[in-house]
Amino acid sequence: MLRLDDLQVFVRTADRGSLSAAAREIGISPALASAAVKRLEGELGLRLFVRTTRSLSLTAEGTQYLEHAREALRWLRAGSDALAAGKDSFGGTLKIAMPSDLGRNMLLGWLDAFQRRHPKLHYQLSVSDRLADMVRQQVDVAIRYGEQDDSSLIAMPVAPANDRVLVASPAYLQQHGPLLSLDDLPRHNCLRFALEDGLHDRWTFYRLPQREQVSVQVSGNRSADDAELVRRWAVAGLGVAYKSRLDLHGDLAAGRLLALLPEVAGEAAPLHLVCMHRAQVTPVVLQLRDFLREQCSLLS
Repeated sequence: MLRLDDLQVFVRTADRGSLSAAAREIGISPALASAAVKRLEGELGLRLFVRTTRSLSLTAEGTQYLEHAREALRWLRAGSDALAAGKDSFGGTLKIAMPSDLGRNMLLGWLDAFQRRHPKLHYQLSVSDRLADMVRQQVDVAIRYGEQDDSSLIAMPVAPANDRVLVASPAYLQQHGPLLSLDDLPRHNCLRFALEDGLHDRWTFYRLPQREQVSVQVSGNRSADDAELVRRWAVAGLGVAYKSRLDLHGDLAAGRLLALLPEVAGEAAPLHLVCMHRAQVTPVVLQLRDFLREQCSLLS
């Protein structure tokens, strides 16, 4: 039986000319994308792509089938839109896990706005920097930072270009002096984050324009397993922090924190909306993903 997900992977791969590019856009691993194409080829009994080590191109049969696949997806989307238009609002309870700082200071406001669009929708929220056990906690969606390496999960990009930024308050810099280079960092009081995997006291950066990777061992008199505490300490002038740019957006805009060393790029910290399996990617989850993407794009 043909699967909708496999058709989507096929069409996106044909459009991008790359399995890995299609996988990134859809939010799955390249291995899952490759398996989807192979499964579709098996169902159809023909080859859709010619693969070499350097390129991927449609076969004659693939080119012919592509238009049928596009049309099928278009009709399915039209049917879904028609059903959604016939409803006043999404209903039910959505169980969401989110990180502490972004959750409290941005996501809660965004979720309030999303709920105003869909007043029949209820939330059950879990706010923590520890990764939620999505099975035990029966979480529908998790909002997570970082690359999502677990190929069994469905990871949908929300803010793929987000990165970490080195910051301090004006009061801290006035008292302790400017940070002129990464070589100065070990002499500053660095506010560190700690979780089950240990204390994050080695910070990685990339010197521009060559993006030369540099790791710096840092130390300080405070650490916490709550990212919001680290941000509050930085705003209070107690040290230097290295955090997600999304977490710091309001403080940077208001001048409570200053971005340091603009000639240095921070580590990537992409934001994803994560589900355990495809069945959880419901219309309301897709609308939430699109809404969060819109909110994040307004910040850039």
